[in-house]
Amino acid sequence: MLELSKKTFAPMVCAGLFMAISSQSFSQIWRSQEWTGYGGNSQHTAMSSIASSPMSKVLWSVPVDQNPQYSGSELLIHYAPPMITYSGTVLVMVRTAAGGFQVEARRVLTGGLIYTQPTDYVLPPYGGWTPTCGGSLYQLNSTVVPGIGGTIYMRPQADSASSQVQQWAFYGMDKYNASKSAYNSDVYICTPLTVDNAGNVYFGFRVNSGSTTGLTSGIAKVTPSGVGSYISSGDAANDQSITVPAINCAPALSNDQSTLYITVHSGDWTGGYLVGIDTATMQYKYATRLLDPKNGSQALIPDSSTATPMVGPDGDVFYGVYENPGFNSRGWMLHYDGTLATTKIPGGFGWDDTASVVPSQCVPSYTGKSSYLILTKYNSYAGYGYGDGVNKVAILDPNNSAPLSLNGLNTQNQPVMAMAPVLTVTGITPDNTVNRTVFPHAVHEWCINSAAVDVKQKCAILNSEDGRSYKWNFVTNTLQQTNVLSGGLGEAYTSTEIGKYGISFAINNARLFALGRP
Repeated sequence: MLELSKKTFAPMVCAGLFMAISSQSFSQIWRSQEWTGYGGNSQHTAMSSIASSPMSKVLWSVPVDQNPQYSGSELLIHYAPPMITYSGTVLVMVRTAAGGFQVEARRVLTGGLIYTQPTDYVLPPYGGWTPTCGGSLYQLNSTVVPGIGGTIYMRPQADSASSQVQQWAFYGMDKYNASKSAYNSDVYICTPLTVDNAGNVYFGFRVNSGSTTGLTSGIAKVTPSGVGSYISSGDAANDQSITVPAINCAPALSNDQSTLYITVHSGDWTGGYLVGIDTATMQYKYATRLLDPKNGSQALIPDSSTATPMVGPDGDVFYGVYENPGFNSRGWMLHYDGTLATTKIPGGFGWDDTASVVPSQCVPSYTGKSSYLILTKYNSYAGYGYGDGVNKVAILDPNNSAPLSLNGLNTQNQPVMAMAPVLTVTGITPDNTVNRTVFPHAVHEWCINSAAVDVKQKCAILNSEDGRSYKWNFVTNTLQQTNVLSGGLGEAYTSTEIGKYGISFAINNARLFALGRP
């Protein structure tokens, strides 16, 4: 054994410590400048550390659906947000002409194709709007996407066209290889994938009734070495009447990565629970029944929604639901502490919406005590309940309440206390699809779920059904830098993102648009 003197050893220790710190810092910087998947990170806060560039031009656009299936003048299909690597590769999940899916890796400045990675993923059985197929960046420079039969595909080099792809199954590849037809026909990943800091992959899955696989619908985990585990939906809720995870509900992770939050229920348009699962053991930890704040009835969880849990900087959890009974079609942004034991002030809109985090210093006019605020849609749908068509986006104070400024919320005519609006902004394009005599001030609704927040420039990127994308300036409370993306249509809500060089991304009418300075 080589004997080292204290003089020789000390610099080596310091060098090793420096390397460890540098490696950790580099990893944090790397991850903070990626858009990993749904909501930008595993808490789904949708905050960007990159300042968005002026949205003065559409730099490039590509289809996210090679054969969009319109319902009259509407497009009721959910599309996954792109994943954007630290190096600037934009990974676009594309619905193929045959109804399958593939990942297209494109250069951030030009949209030039680097490679195409097919996946054999099959959507779960669904009613209503078409679900999404959502992957995630994995560790420093890898991707993971859903596959057939509840399997996932990991690509070690997201930026390289020559990378190999490995298939994993949470129940074991030996079982999958022995009974491929049974798993392929009965087991379906039903949510976007979420990855923690250690490289563990989490997702919800559904299993056909009477399946010979021996599996029941639940939530799965796959480690970086491909070892899987799962918990059934009923066990996750500690209620065996609960049978499935909500479709499109990407799992969210607590800030310390110890708890996974997801919603489970008993099928489309039923009530259910927001649950917390121990990520180390994949066992029950917390659960709360999702209730409508106006009357205490079970809130509804439609599979047409893409609402997912969002974990705030203080560990609070936010989740959007539909009201019961339906009235204004706005729903509620429910709000809990990290243990789900304490119900906090709800927000006044939650249908098909995931809240984004806005640090309070980004809103100079705010004088309250909350360290962060949340951004949600605040549409007022014309003809639904007392909706007047004056559709807005709002920044709400999660710790301060005010009477919700909508009429007819309950038979006693008592106002419901909800998160107090700090800022709101109204759409600018008149909606001529409604009766203008009855709704003279109606504007096109905001078509956004999980809006990208530019922390440095105190603004957010918004998508609208008028076919335009906007930058909402929190300092002046104005809409700026509009870009025309399409002629406008009714469509399922989509996310916005901010990537390398401050380029913003929005999906409108089945196309992904890259917006920035030429």
